[in-house]
Amino acid sequence: MKQPYAHAMMPVPTHDEHARQNCIADFKMHMEDHVYPANRLVFDQKTLPAFQRANGRAPKSKHEVRHQMERDPFTQMWSSIARTLQEMQWTNVADVVERQEGELKARYRQLRAKARGTLTLNPAVAVPRYNDALDIHCMPGGYSGDQGEDDIFAGALYDRGSHYYGAPLLGAKAHTIEDRPGWMFKERQPRLVIAAVRQMAPGFKPKRILDLGCTVGGSTIALADAFPDAEVYGLDYAAPQLRYAHARAEALGRRVHFVQQNAEATDFPDGSFDLVTSHGLAHETSAKAIRNILRECHRLLKPGGITMHYDPQFSRGLDPHDSFMHDWDAYYNAEPFWGTLHECPVLDLMAEAGFARSKSVEFWGSFGPNLEAVLTPANDHESNIYRTTIFGAKK
Repeated sequence: MKQPYAHAMMPVPTHDEHARQNCIADFKMHMEDHVYPANRLVFDQKTLPAFQRANGRAPKSKHEVRHQMERDPFTQMWSSIARTLQEMQWTNVADVVERQEGELKARYRQLRAKARGTLTLNPAVAVPRYNDALDIHCMPGGYSGDQGEDDIFAGALYDRGSHYYGAPLLGAKAHTIEDRPGWMFKERQPRLVIAAVRQMAPGFKPKRILDLGCTVGGSTIALADAFPDAEVYGLDYAAPQLRYAHARAEALGRRVHFVQQNAEATDFPDGSFDLVTSHGLAHETSAKAIRNILRECHRLLKPGGITMHYDPQFSRGLDPHDSFMHDWDAYYNAEPFWGTLHECPVLDLMAEAGFARSKSVEFWGSFGPNLEAVLTPANDHESNIYRTTIFGAKK
């Protein structure tokens, strides 16, 4: 694999560090293409017949499938490898960041001194317990591990690490498209969100945009590029992510305003924004928190404003086996809210937040052969584990 998108804040590996990263990434691609798919054969030819003999029926839920599959040696084998690769990936990226941490901090201070955008930190903002209690997706320190003034470690770790986390999910296909613009993990998400916004409201030109749970600002910058006349804000509770995001945006020549707040309850006045987005935020929050966040989206929007969100596919349309596979992260990859969220009916969540059902949408997002965004109305009758969910509403 080639290295992630280069900019002044991106940690750069040595030859050996890059080789180790590629070794892990290639192993993950092999698993995606040649090992994980075999789990369906194990289910169809071994686990399902055994369950039917014992219970006189087929499994009714992903939970019944999981309890049966967990006892199978093949499932135990690939699950152990997948978890080990995840830990190896983050450990190796952490080595790259730690070696350059002093240089990156100095660069952050230099870029902030001549910034065109802003960074507003608030030490009183507490990290929510649902994220502070564990290292989300096994990333050391999670999103918010803060080592004090000018710390950017978590941001640098996520920026580089998410490349090696997201790209191998495409399997060997990643090698065929990595030279093409807009293919990277943090770039694919906002392209689908922006396509959904434009499909819902052709010609929509928001003046103020808020990107919730922005982490390093990859999605935030994409929004700024898509709507160049807008005033764009990126919001997160994690100070190390925001420091890094601010410096990253400045290094890339973008004017973005980053603020440290909790998306469940911000201090912006009612009706402050024309567009409110998130990219992968929903599955990192508790069931209670996502409801608070969507209510906050409703409060923050002006009349006629739009909110749109990206997340890995909810379980809608998946059969019990694919739902089990899709839920693996909830049990073995430190993503405890993944499975619970995926059982929530999206349109019900929007209605609870105050949005009219007639103005709410749910799409499955994917990409065509030329990496164009493809949006398909979600339904209960198609099983495809590789889609994502795009959902939102107009106020």
